[in-house]
Amino acid sequence: MDEKQRICIIYTGGTIGMVPSNKGYVPKAGVFEPLLRSINDIHRPEFPDWELVEFSPLLDSSNIAVQDWNKIGRVIAQRYEEFDGFVVLHGTDTMAYTASALSFMLEGLNKPVVLTGAQIPLCMMRSDGLDNIVNAILIAASGWVREVCLFFGGKLLRGNRSTKTSADLLEAFDSPNAPCLAETGIEIQYHQGELLPGQPGPLRLQEFVEVPIGVLKVFPGIQFSLFESIMTEKLKGVVLEAFGAGNIPSGADSQLLPLVERAYRNGTIITVCSQCPQGSVSLGTYETSRGLARADAVSGGDMTIEAAVTKLYYLFSCGYDKETIREKMEQNLRGERSEMKSI
Repeated sequence: MDEKQRICIIYTGGTIGMVPSNKGYVPKAGVFEPLLRSINDIHRPEFPDWELVEFSPLLDSSNIAVQDWNKIGRVIAQRYEEFDGFVVLHGTDTMAYTASALSFMLEGLNKPVVLTGAQIPLCMMRSDGLDNIVNAILIAASGWVREVCLFFGGKLLRGNRSTKTSADLLEAFDSPNAPCLAETGIEIQYHQGELLPGQPGPLRLQEFVEVPIGVLKVFPGIQFSLFESIMTEKLKGVVLEAFGAGNIPSGADSQLLPLVERAYRNGTIITVCSQCPQGSVSLGTYETSRGLARADAVSGGDMTIEAAVTKLYYLFSCGYDKETIREKMEQNLRGERSEMKSI
């Protein structure tokens, strides 16, 4: 008989383990493990063995910061040899950011790391947390997955391709520019051709450094002069959410292009992503994006904002120089973007 898989469940906080109070749903230490043990499926003999690691204090995902990504990464790295896979329970608001961050910082990953959570607490009726956690554990123990993924609402998504698309629906996440990796029905159906192979080991944790990075969303009528005070040499990276395929206001009175050019001279990496959920940035396709290309802005391709931000953190944390970071932002490192097409 095959030896049962061992899964480490890392409970960071989030809706899945919250309890009602007169202030709304709140996290409460020591409550989650009894809730977890109340799930009938986890007592079945064929269910994987598991161990729970509970963060203290528990985190509201809206408060997640770089040091929290490092903490999650350290738990995985320290227990990597003890377990066959990892399930990270996390609040939904920033789950896609954490999934993207872990995909970059866990170098040499050859085991599954599956993030999941819930829209309705596990202690409440109709909680989606029940199916999410059971399926996430089974996926982590399946042997098919060797990358960072996000499981939610019946779909397994690549972590650095995922984004939260609904505040209310139980199918709260999607990966608009990449197919899902598995779907749950009567069976868990894996799309084997979409899964990444494991990376050559051993595992190495590249912790993130807190470097100044910003996100700037373009909109009609935006007054770019308001941002001049932050576009200094202290700002290391900016993700610019542009229109369509990477277009920006480019009329004679537009102040954005000089701002981008100055930022580049200051050493700031400007990465251009699209505001459209689907599709890719292609700088230079339209006249309104040629200026960005001339100013040496980086095309974010079809990366999510979450992937672009965390990739910048990762590359700066690796200590690369500016030109190397620009090159690697346009390369596919962990399945986070499609290969660039020449114009």
